Amino acid sequence: MIEKSNTEISISRQCGLLGLHRSSYYYEPVGESEYNISLMRLIDEQYLRTPFFGVPQMTRYLKNLGHTINHKRIERLMRLMGLQGTVPGPHTSKPHPQNKIYPYLLRGMKLHHSNMVWSIDITYIPMQYGFMYLVAIIDWYSRFVVTWKLSNTMDTGFCVEALNLALKQGMPCIFNTDQGAQFTSENFTSVLLMNQILISMDGRGRALDNVFIERLWRSLKYEDIYLKDYNSVLELEAGLIKYFHFYNNERPHSSLDGEVPAKFHACNLVE
Repeated sequence: MIEKSNTEISISRQCGLLGLHRSSYYYEPVGESEYNISLMRLIDEQYLRTPFFGVPQMTRYLKNLGHTINHKRIERLMRLMGLQGTVPGPHTSKPHPQNKIYPYLLRGMKLHHSNMVWSIDITYIPMQYGFMYLVAIIDWYSRFVVTWKLSNTMDTGFCVEALNLALKQGMPCIFNTDQGAQFTSENFTSVLLMNQILISMDGRGRALDNVFIERLWRSLKYEDIYLKDYNSVLELEAGLIKYFHFYNNERPHSSLDGEVPAKFHACNLVE
């Protein structure tokens, strides 16, 4: 990017030319101490390998690596990262007590076409200095990433923005989420209900109910995020644009008989 004082090209125009959202220019990664950032990176990597680790297991794991820590620090960091163990018990993804919880509709369901089931999730994205949050919506049948959006806060607003962007591309029969406050909020569920989309929610502490998007996070982080170690939000967003294009249009999936998600998705739409 060129500083505005050195060019007549506006920031908005520069972002447009680079294919970036203008808001990314003003975003700053969420800050933490250098040591906590290093712990969060270890937590994130281990959680991808063992998503059933809650606070006690993660604390023991880090202590075994030689870190002098207590469970309160790890609980705070995992909550900040939006992580929870995939077994019943204490967890960090909690609905607002006044928000309605919908039943899980997908157990044993067989998928037959694209846009039958979409799901959404938020993940923590580590950077050299700080971190960001990424939300994405994926089609279960084709593994196609319908849309995604970055934020430096884990609020409802950027999730609703992502949902509205996705619904401009298609309309699922069922939309699956976890029980996090972002997705149980009336601001989010009202968009789905207004469009007559059935709402499904994972059981408490069961991230594997949303297994396809968990696999997406694993692929994204090992194939891009951990390798690139992005320095700025602009670099991160530019990298995500490239990665998701690759993921949708160039990366073959064995579960799709070697086809890429974008083509498989388009070939299996039902009018």
